[in-house]
Amino acid sequence: MLTSKQRSTLRSLASNIEPVTQVGKLGVNDAFIEGLDKALEKRELIKVTVLENSGEEPKEVGFLIAEKLGAEFVCATGRKLVFYRRSKNNKIEHIEF
Repeated sequence: MLTSKQRSTLRSLASNIEPVTQVGKLGVNDAFIEGLDKALEKRELIKVTVLENSGEEPKEVGFLIAEKLGAEFVCATGRKLVFYRRSKNNKIEHIEF
């Protein structure tokens, strides 16, 4: 569980990154989750856009994705979602709080 200070730090870091993918008409499926899992392992912090035509509420999708990934749902800003999970890969630069 993230503290409010950690959440704030992650939100500020996420403001400078581009979304890695989008939730569209197909919604959240296994292939989508697999792709996000790989992205989280490489980056630790990712941003996802929920498209208008998906018919999904961003926060609901955020909690669903976080649960499936075993990640922290940092925030939803409009239709942008931010996720964090510490990588098990020691070769990357980890986010320090």
